[in-house]
Amino acid sequence: MDGFSFRSAVACGLAVVIAILTAPAHAEKRVALVVGNNDYKNVPKLQKAVNDARTMGDTLKQLGFEVMVAENQSRQQFSQSLLAFDNAVGPGDTAFFFYAGHGFEIAGQNYLLPTDVPAATDGQEELVRDASVLADRIVERLQNRKVRTSILVFDACRNNPFERAGTRAVAGGGGLAPMTQLPEGVFSIFSAGYKQTALDRLSNDDNSPNSVFTRTFAKELLQPGENLVEVAQHTRKLVSEMAETIGHRQIPAYTDQMVDNVFLNGVAKALAGAAKPTEPPQKVAALPPVSVPKAAPQSDSVNAPIAVFSRHNGGWTVAFSIVDPTLGISWRIGNGEFRETGFMDTLDPRTRKRMPNPSIQLPADAPAATIEIRYIDASGEMQGPFPIKFDPEAALIHDQRKILDMTATSWLSFREFNGLLVYYTHLVSYRCAIREVRIGIDTTVPDKVLKMPPCDLGDPNSIPYNAQLYMKLAPSTQLMSVELTYRDGSVSEIKTFRTANRSTN
Repeated sequence: MDGFSFRSAVACGLAVVIAILTAPAHAEKRVALVVGNNDYKNVPKLQKAVNDARTMGDTLKQLGFEVMVAENQSRQQFSQSLLAFDNAVGPGDTAFFFYAGHGFEIAGQNYLLPTDVPAATDGQEELVRDASVLADRIVERLQNRKVRTSILVFDACRNNPFERAGTRAVAGGGGLAPMTQLPEGVFSIFSAGYKQTALDRLSNDDNSPNSVFTRTFAKELLQPGENLVEVAQHTRKLVSEMAETIGHRQIPAYTDQMVDNVFLNGVAKALAGAAKPTEPPQKVAALPPVSVPKAAPQSDSVNAPIAVFSRHNGGWTVAFSIVDPTLGISWRIGNGEFRETGFMDTLDPRTRKRMPNPSIQLPADAPAATIEIRYIDASGEMQGPFPIKFDPEAALIHDQRKILDMTATSWLSFREFNGLLVYYTHLVSYRCAIREVRIGIDTTVPDKVLKMPPCDLGDPNSIPYNAQLYMKLAPSTQLMSVELTYRDGSVSEIKTFRTANRSTN
């Protein structure tokens, strides 16, 4: 390996939103740390990072967060700010971390650059590592604090800070390392797609103080009734359309591995319009105009059920996770009667009664809807109803994406049969979660597109009778590499498969 052993993470701005769910231990607080670094000492200065942090801080205050704003942080100051953030959050809280400034990828890990990061040239990776903040470490710190929901946003989309005329910079192919190894309960969004550059402005006449991504993302956060997935989808569409007006390609990419919906500004619009207020308007006037709607207040409870959707040949299984011990669970769609889920042949040691069935079945053609769940707690009190949004297409993509992540070793298989064949049946089976498959033959750089059949939402796991499921390789082929671009725009790690692991059956 030559000196180009790590790639610039600044050619593509990163915005990662992570939701880590644990059982709450106390009343939820909303706490945010926003960091903006402009005034770099040894690498090029930036113009909009501090403004981006201030805008996000103002936005989060409107959403009820206690906000700490940190500007132009040296390495020591950055550490102190993170320690203060640690001390401000605890079990059951919602934590929001925002960073705008230079970022860099080294050996698959993303680093946030303080203002005193030293200039570095070819082969000086350790200088950058030692002087910077590892992004994954922030995730670990918030997990250690057992916060209920962690939201991290990194807008590090500027040019390579280490490029210098006449020198070999510590740089490479460009792009951030995808953060694909995050646990379930994680939502991530990049301000641009893999190997794309995020725009600070649209033209010389663009007088906005914020980057194209941050100005859009901040506005979407304030839209009432949007969960984080909807915020990401709308941000992605708007940013892409704005970039296209000047012939630039920027499509924010997000990864949804959360197990429930997270609303920062109220519950779903349909429910908010249908239910009646439970408190006088003056009781929520402290946070206009983005206070949590008063309709269905139970939906914002820290004990609200979490739903996981799984698609199978017979339809949908919806499994509910409820923190409280329960004596019974019921559900409905629309305005019909609530139906009991029934009971399992298992005793719940917490109640010493039969355990309620935690799942329901929906038909394969079930339309998008809101499922209302309620349950009887251990004291016999009815809790709920709690609204859970069911979007069949989004649920299918999420489910198949999770399966693909868990079965990456099965993406390709090799077989000796009148020559060397490579089968990609597994990818075809879960193609609804995939936008593009790229492969490399005898190279670790996927440089060819492998065509997939179109997704059939009505029968997503079926394989068309005329689908091509394998390709013939030269007998001398030693390895293949695979990279998936998912429907949400995120990109998998590059997986390498060696043909030595082949079957002769």
